[in-house]
Amino acid sequence: MRSSTATAATAGGLALALMLAACAPGTGTEESPSEQPQEISTDVAALGDITLTVWDQEVRGGQDEQMTQLNAAFEELYPNVTIDRVSSSFDDLETTLRGALTGDDAPDVVQANNTRGTMGAFVEAGLLLDLDDYADAYGWRDRYSESVLAVSSYGDGGATFGEGALYGLPQTGEIVGIFYSRAALAAAGIDEEALRSGTWSDFTAALATAQGSGATAIQLGNLDGWPAGHVFGPIQGQHVPADEIAALGMGNAGASWTTPENEAAAAELQQWVEAGYFNDGPNGTDYDAAWQSFSEGSAVFLIGGSWLAADLEAAMAEDVGFMAPPPAEAGGPVATTGGTGLPFAITAQSPNAAAAAAYIDFITSDDAMQMLADTGNMPVNRTAELAPAEGVNAEIFEAFGTVSESGSLLPYLDWATPTMGDTLGAGLQDLIGGQATPTEFLEGLEADYSAFTQGG
Repeated sequence: MRSSTATAATAGGLALALMLAACAPGTGTEESPSEQPQEISTDVAALGDITLTVWDQEVRGGQDEQMTQLNAAFEELYPNVTIDRVSSSFDDLETTLRGALTGDDAPDVVQANNTRGTMGAFVEAGLLLDLDDYADAYGWRDRYSESVLAVSSYGDGGATFGEGALYGLPQTGEIVGIFYSRAALAAAGIDEEALRSGTWSDFTAALATAQGSGATAIQLGNLDGWPAGHVFGPIQGQHVPADEIAALGMGNAGASWTTPENEAAAAELQQWVEAGYFNDGPNGTDYDAAWQSFSEGSAVFLIGGSWLAADLEAAMAEDVGFMAPPPAEAGGPVATTGGTGLPFAITAQSPNAAAAAAYIDFITSDDAMQMLADTGNMPVNRTAELAPAEGVNAEIFEAFGTVSESGSLLPYLDWATPTMGDTLGAGLQDLIGGQATPTEFLEGLEADYSAFTQGG
């Protein structure tokens, strides 16, 4: 559904707008893929009246709140710009974006999943704008770490991932970990502090304890296939070296899915199913319905992404806790899936590229990071500085810092190839449903991965 955010700015949004106005850059140069270098202006006020169409998937409570406030503040700073915001779920955005970018009325700014199958395919088709010159004009390489920019970068027309030109900027950092209900832990006889300071074997023992108490150990909604990837990823991190997972996740040659270590990871996930740790029918349960059910007390644990924090805390208050997947050995390094939120990109057809770049700069600025933190989101920059003093986000920010600084933040596995999202999702549904053995599951992933890395 299309909705406009052409509303009066809040006092906080106005203050943010004024702060950012004082920091507005001058002018830079841009080289279009099909034209000679030309002067571009970062002076949005001089561009005339513009309607900037923005498609995002920030639909949950805290996500929607920060976008609403930032959009209002941008419009307050630039009265000549109206933001026409189209917000939809991740799955709906993925479905509609492909057709929209090839149509006659493409949006100006979009959130594009930084996978080879989405952003990589759009880059290869020439549907997204190379942002390198805007990065220079606005100083984005000074604001962002090289590792963060790498996961929105493609080279050689989309052939290489993790290097080359920049095609988007994210707002948030992400980590996949273990949410839990303190009340449910206590009811099952599980000690929270021992769990948090324990090892992976202590966690799996807690799953057995929860199931043995009559509770559902883990809530999972895997109707769309991809949510189980957020369960498999942390398990894989216990068995497979991080550099091998990175190669598999980025679609780089030299690794293999059909290894004893990956076999052990797939077998462990299937063993969890066979042990009855999950809710009934996880493959038929909707993702949003699953986390909402967890927030109402349906299970002890929910393995999911940090983006759920604001909504879970709103529903559960102090009852919800979060921890990174514990290490295999006491004091060992922690590894789990994570990275950045979906980056904001500019479509190649946009007639408003200068205003779109200013908008992306605005919603990813240092001051915007403060607003993200204030609305319960984890900013990708200034993360430690903006960590709250208490609440579930204090635990999430701490976990993100631990994993990113002294552990391994593992890539989302569907990034690997243009078709890996579908291959992984279907394979995990078969593995969970008992229609595939661990070996058969891994052979399907290997066929997709090797065809891409060997065939180009």
